[in-house]
Amino acid sequence: MKAILLRGFGGTENFEMRDDLENPAIPDTHVLVKIKAAGFNPVDYQMRIGASEKARLHSPILGREFSGVVEKAGKFANTFKIGDPVFAASGSMGSNGSYAEYISVPESILSVKPENLSFEEAAVIPVAYLTAIQLVDRLKIDFKDSVLITGAAGGVGLALVKFMIASGHQKITVTAGNKFSRNHLKKTGLPAESIVDYTGDQLTERLRNANRGHDFDICIDLVGAKMAELSAELVKLNGIYADVTALGTEKSRSLLFDKGVIIFNISNYAYSLYNKYEWYGNNLRRIASMLSDKVISPPSLSIFAGLSVKSVTQAHNSLERNQTNGRKLVMII
Repeated sequence: MKAILLRGFGGTENFEMRDDLENPAIPDTHVLVKIKAAGFNPVDYQMRIGASEKARLHSPILGREFSGVVEKAGKFANTFKIGDPVFAASGSMGSNGSYAEYISVPESILSVKPENLSFEEAAVIPVAYLTAIQLVDRLKIDFKDSVLITGAAGGVGLALVKFMIASGHQKITVTAGNKFSRNHLKKTGLPAESIVDYTGDQLTERLRNANRGHDFDICIDLVGAKMAELSAELVKLNGIYADVTALGTEKSRSLLFDKGVIIFNISNYAYSLYNKYEWYGNNLRRIASMLSDKVISPPSLSIFAGLSVKSVTQAHNSLERNQTNGRKLVMII
């Protein structure tokens, strides 16, 4: 099969195209999927450069999510038929990453693709929307709770805002850095006054003003570093803080401790580490149903045509430079 391999940690020059690889083996509970489209996520470039996420790297082929068509099934895999259109967050559970023509994955992590979504749209759903639905389920956000979401124009943030608005939540404040990001957030139904530009001065004061001068009941940090510190400053005494990045700082941890804050660590790969593979498929099917019923919508896309080093390089550069402008990046295989 064809695939893009990472020869070593560092820059995008370490990617190479191979067309002489064997198709993945198919264990008894797995299915072989012919990939139609592969999504890109920040964790991809973080793995490429050798950041802490490299601990999750199990194949020189990167890529954590995909859509495609079932081509073969293992001996005990009987949920899907040959030819079924499917999508999944493969993470480290597949035979290789999704920058490839084929992948073998446990059938328990798959969902049938909604008919009203293209393969490109479906490919970028799993990672972001599964993270967002974990936030919804674990935080149990009440309608009366005021919520701050940093980095809300990214994949997880936009999905989370869509879930919350669909459920009737109104007390949401978010940060965004440019007009493209703000426009994508407005399309979710957020009013303009709930979207705060993080590039201006007196950000802490402006965010409190957006919440009628009060600290927030819940702060959800999707950025880390300085934004983790900002969120820690703005969460109320005994409030709730959700960390999705593991990029907190000594200052943010100290602030959170001093306030007696309840901290949620949101990690999708935790379920795979403890062999809870069914969590992925069960929740992806929940999301697929919501997408089919148009309760929530898929993200806007930037599409890279063709499995190539050029496509992968361009996508990684956009992610690393934070130039996605509220769009999810996807490669047609």
